Amino acid sequence: MSEGNPQKPPLAVALEYDKVAAPRVTAIGQGEVAERLTEIARHHGVPLVENPQLAAALAKLPLDQEIPEKLYRAVAEVLSYILHTAGKLGATKS
Repeated sequence: MSEGNPQKPPLAVALEYDKVAAPRVTAIGQGEVAERLTEIARHHGVPLVENPQLAAALAKLPLDQEIPEKLYRAVAEVLSYILHTAGKLGATKS
């Protein structure tokens, strides 16, 4: 009997971006803590993006640390997606 791949517990990472410096990791949680972080974010209208690989990389950083340069592009794509879906990055008018 094959057990297959056991499912990893959920992982959540919160970022803060004030547009002055690079985004910072402000919370990291796994399992029940990740689920609670997600609930709190939804309750407060914080946009959520699922990206397990990026979350795993960010979870290795200390809290309150700015993201390293090697993660700028991935985080920028997430921020762009969030701003676009929030209507803050509209299409150019013709």
